[in-house]
Amino acid sequence: MKKEMKASLKKITSLLLVFVMTLSLAGCAKEKQDTTSTNLDSAKTAEGESNLNATGMPIVKEPITLTVLTTRWGNMGDSFTNNEFLKELEEKSNVKIIWQVQSLNDWGEQKGIMLAGGELPDIVMGFQTFNDSDIMSNLDLFLPLDDLIENYMPNYYKAMEEIPDLRKITTFPDGKMYSMGKNLPLRPISCNQPIINKVWLDNLGLEVPTTIDELYTVLKAFKEQDANGNGDPKDEIPITGAKGISMDFLNPFGITDINGYKIMVNEDKTLTYYPTSEAYKEGIKWLHKLYSEGIIDPETFTQDDSMLSAKRQDPNVARVGLEYAWTPDSNFGKWSPEYEVIAPIKGYDGKQYTGGDPNGVSSIMRNEVMITKFCKNPEAAARWIDEFYTGEASIQNFWGGIGTVITKHEDSTYTLNDPPEGTSADAWYWDSSLRDFGPKYIDKEFEKKIKLSPVSGDGLKAELSKIAESTVTIPYPNVMFTNEENEERPALTTDIDKYVESTRALWITEGGIDEGWEEYVEQLNTMGLERLMEIYTTAYERYINNN
Repeated sequence: MKKEMKASLKKITSLLLVFVMTLSLAGCAKEKQDTTSTNLDSAKTAEGESNLNATGMPIVKEPITLTVLTTRWGNMGDSFTNNEFLKELEEKSNVKIIWQVQSLNDWGEQKGIMLAGGELPDIVMGFQTFNDSDIMSNLDLFLPLDDLIENYMPNYYKAMEEIPDLRKITTFPDGKMYSMGKNLPLRPISCNQPIINKVWLDNLGLEVPTTIDELYTVLKAFKEQDANGNGDPKDEIPITGAKGISMDFLNPFGITDINGYKIMVNEDKTLTYYPTSEAYKEGIKWLHKLYSEGIIDPETFTQDDSMLSAKRQDPNVARVGLEYAWTPDSNFGKWSPEYEVIAPIKGYDGKQYTGGDPNGVSSIMRNEVMITKFCKNPEAAARWIDEFYTGEASIQNFWGGIGTVITKHEDSTYTLNDPPEGTSADAWYWDSSLRDFGPKYIDKEFEKKIKLSPVSGDGLKAELSKIAESTVTIPYPNVMFTNEENEERPALTTDIDKYVESTRALWITEGGIDEGWEEYVEQLNTMGLERLMEIYTTAYERYINNN
């Protein structure tokens, strides 16, 4: 029996030794495999760096190919790839680009498939391609860019030094940059401004209104007299809207909101949710007065955009007296010459307020360029992208190439050429360039060299913006929310926004804001307004502390 037990123990011991040796061999193999993988990665990096020129052209000694994904509206296609700058850059850099162009029509579905597949092209361009949540939920697919920017992107680094908000807006909650931004050229500082029918004023012998009381007098006259001169004193509509009234009409009360958060930034950097402010309360009272006297179109809260457009562009006569917009031609069609932009209306406090952004409206955006972890030549990719961040490159990637869309003059100024007959200027720009998408930066000195027509397009917007630039308020910035904040915020805003909008419509049409105010504020707090403000405040503080 003992002899048998001894044999069994010996057998078990032998088996254990075999098992341990197998594990050791497997571990050695794994270690060898990991070492080999690391060595291969190091060799790949070394090879990429040895082929790289740190400065100057070409970017690489031997040609390489990079794949670049971008998105376009509708059926725009890839005609922009014929842009002179892009072709010249490819030739002089030794970096060949294979463009992957996707339509935004079905990009939502395609994007999900691409991210789920876990494989991306080398570079991604355009803020519509991947948003904050897409990137934060897939950080393992994107390279942090801080070191690449510092070591290989002097143009972009300089841009962030000159516009600190460019760094702030592109810094993610973990403190790193996974995307680069843009700064569009010659953007207007003022957003929507009051546009009034000057012919109506002249017909009635009225001056341009400058205060809120003067505006009321003018609007009352528009309503009660035959302002358009067609013999029918009842077809004029002083103010109208679709599915509600524009909050721009509350500008005289100090309320501006270009980003739609319903947040005002105070002078001491604190935040106010304006639908619970006294200024909002007084503004709604004023709008109720206008509505009760027939100055505001009774169909404002029920009609859609097509019905509104039919009133603005009635083929027989101009019918609308006052609106807030970029330019008259954006709303009034053939009646546009009758309208003009006027200075912001002074409120009861004697001050003027305009929605806008001191950096330029929608000028600074993030997620314009990303380098993915699949890029075998990230240093070369960074150098290639950095070429976009010069003045001459940026104007060509916003409007079109020099020699076709742009003329460069002997005095180093630039003008835009007229588009081909039958083509709108904006369509031509989109056909010829990346336009709103992709990397761009133009400093203030270079902007002085760009001469735009002050009577149309981007030049007209910039010209009209000057009327109100000194009255522009500081907007709540385009902050970045964490994944957790992005999950919680919509659950709060859905109900809160609906309640705010429904009570606003009720109070404008029927009155009663004083009687219902306290209950309204209490209900908003019950819905989670205090928590929502905590989220906005935390995101804002994180933004302003990004350096």
